[in-house]
Amino acid sequence: MKAAYIEKFGGPEVLIVGDLPDPVAGPGQIVVETTAASINGADAKVCAGEYPGQPRFPLSLGRDFSGVVATLGEGVSDLRVGDEVFGVLETGRDGTYVEKLAIGAAIVAKKPATLTHVEAAALALIGLTALCTIENALKLQKGETILIQGGAGGVASFAIQLAKHIGAHVITTASAANAPYLREIGADQVIDYNSTDFTKAVSDCDAVFDTVGGDVAMRSFSVLKPGGRAAFIASGAQAPKPDRGDVTALRPAVPRTRAHLERIVELHRIGAVRVPPITEFGLAQAADALRVSAGRHLKGKLVLKLR
Repeated sequence: MKAAYIEKFGGPEVLIVGDLPDPVAGPGQIVVETTAASINGADAKVCAGEYPGQPRFPLSLGRDFSGVVATLGEGVSDLRVGDEVFGVLETGRDGTYVEKLAIGAAIVAKKPATLTHVEAAALALIGLTALCTIENALKLQKGETILIQGGAGGVASFAIQLAKHIGAHVITTASAANAPYLREIGADQVIDYNSTDFTKAVSDCDAVFDTVGGDVAMRSFSVLKPGGRAAFIASGAQAPKPDRGDVTALRPAVPRTRAHLERIVELHRIGAVRVPPITEFGLAQAADALRVSAGRHLKGKLVLKLR
């Protein structure tokens, strides 16, 4: 099968497009013929060797996908060959920039006809991350105020829509060029991070969801009211330590479950969330796509179209 993979760590230039062996479905697994694979911020970090552990090379990148079930492993009875499915690989595993992949059947969901494969791949991991952060970790409630950092990104834009659906007052940071889009999807206030210090423009938030990291993460604690909570997905495996004792810092767990994927489908069905703006690349352009992603200044999602 054709795949984009690395044989050493480095920048996007080390990504190779070539042939890898076809996967085989083990017990409880399916093999999916991949139609589309999403590109996420983590992919460039995996490529650069910024995650702990010693992966086996060759290593394909990517975590979420959409495609068609090709074979069933022993014990799989709730899916059939030909089913259209989407999902996210098991925690700690990469490898969706491929024409075929094996995955546990229990953690994939059926793709609805209302979503294309490209759209389903674009929603999978960002939706999973936003749901686990907003609903499970922050437990955001109707009437609360939340600041979502980096609103134009995939996870943050899903989170804005989810927070608005819950009934929260939603503030976000972004460049001025992205403000109209973010207001359209539900942001009540958009702060231009190029011209305004968000710590001067916002205060007394019940919650913060930071998708940016670095100095932005640490300064986010200052806008919380006493008893507030902040969740971080761009600051490593552990949440940064607050510089004040009356707030809570959280690093959300993002388990792979069919139930979460089905909730993404339902939120889309009822119109609570929309598919983000998508830029498509072919597999041969995977390095170019990774370069764009690593720049971290993009609106919406990048997706590899494999078939």
